[in-house]
Order: sequence, then C-alpha cells, then structure tokens
Amino acid sequence: METGFYKEERIGLFVDGANLYSAARSLGFDIDYKKLLDYFRDHGRMVRAFYYTALFDEQEYSPIRPLVDWLDYNGYTMVTKPAKEYTDSQGRRRVKGNMDIELAIDMLEMADRLEHIVLFSGDGDFRRLVEAVQRRGVRVTVVSTVKTSPPMIADELRRQADTFIELTDLSQKIARNFHDSNRTGYNRARPADSRSRPRPNETLDGEAYDDDDAYDDEYDDDEDYADDDAVVERV
Repeated sequence: METGFYKEERIGLFVDGANLYSAARSLGFDIDYKKLLDYFRDHGRMVRAFYYTALFDEQEYSPIRPLVDWLDYNGYTMVTKPAKEYTDSQGRRRVKGNMDIELAIDMLEMADRLEHIVLFSGDGDFRRLVEAVQRRGVRVTVVSTVKTSPPMIADELRRQADTFIELTDLSQKIARNFHDSNRTGYNRARPADSRSRPRPNETLDGEAYDDDDAYDDEYDDDEDYADDDAVVERV
C-alpha cells in the first residue's frame, strides 16, 4: 500500500476515538493500538500520538477506563473530558461526548512542529481545520472508510486531505488477530468465554490491551438505545 510518507518527516497522529471505533466496528474488526502506533513509527519520526474520548467519570467503574489507561501508559497522549448527560424533549437520556474542539486546538498548536498529520476521523466538520494546517505547510492524511453504507468519511473531508487511506487497506497491519478470509467482510465472531479486562498497563497473553468493545459498554456514538439506555450524540 502506497502511503505517501517520508522516513525523516515529523508525524503527528490525531485519533478521534469514537469515530475510529465506529468505522472499524462497521468493517468488522478491532483495532490493535500497539500495531497502529508501531506502523506509523516505521513510516516517519513520530512526535506525538493524541487519542480523544469522553468518559463517564461519575461511574464507579467505566468499561472504557482500562483501554484509556493502557493507551496512556503506552505511547499515546490521552485527551479526555467528562461526558455530559441530559434529558431530551421525549424524556430520553442523552449524552454529549464531542471532542472536536480539543482535537482542533491541539492540531493547530502542533502544526508548526509537524510536517505530516494523520487524522483518524471521517467527520466533515474537520475540513476547515485540515485546510488551516495545510496553509501552514503541513501535509494531512485522513484515515477512514468508504466501504460502509453510507461511507463513514464525509466527501468534503476526503477531497480536502492530501492523502486518503482506506481503513480496510490498513486492517492487515493494525487489526487485532487479523485473518485474511478472502471475503468481502471480516469475521468478528468471539468465543463465549471472553477474556477479562486487565488493570491499567497489564497485558493479555503478552499482547497489548486493545479492547475496543469497551466502547459498546460505555456508550455508542450517534446511536439510539432502547428503553432507558443513554443516547449519545455528537453536537
């Protein structure tokens, strides 16, 4: 796969956690975040890798917390904030977990120290942000997918990017337990006796902790829940 990276250029990763998770889940695989970091370290001089997610801090145990802690201990700069709960006009609980402002501020502040930015998101709201850092001489690669229906990446963001990387093309490099089935999709079946989650910075069978399914337990971006479950929206 041609990536358009130069070995000596300074690279920064900006990962919209909920957006990347939704894209990977739609394609039927889980992200191995150690593999992801190592892959881009091999393609340039990694300056910083930011990961953005909202958390339910008031909960005694947050299912996504082990993933967040592992990333924090293993090369990622974590940017989090408390998710906000409210009740809509129909009486349903909703949760605001938008990290766009935090990501935009960090990217603009880092632009003068980077030569190549990799944005993991398909959110069209980032088009103007990408344009702004491009005017500072920074090349921008966007990682998302057009293989879902509808596509996870906004057309205007894809057009603005210097390079677009299809997430399915990266899957063999960054997916957990990747198996090339020679089919159009991926088998996401899991054993019934799934492994328990580790404490912060522990590993599972010698592998980095990368359980994206924590997002399913915590919240699910842009998806309505039945009964009294919370509804998460990006505003």
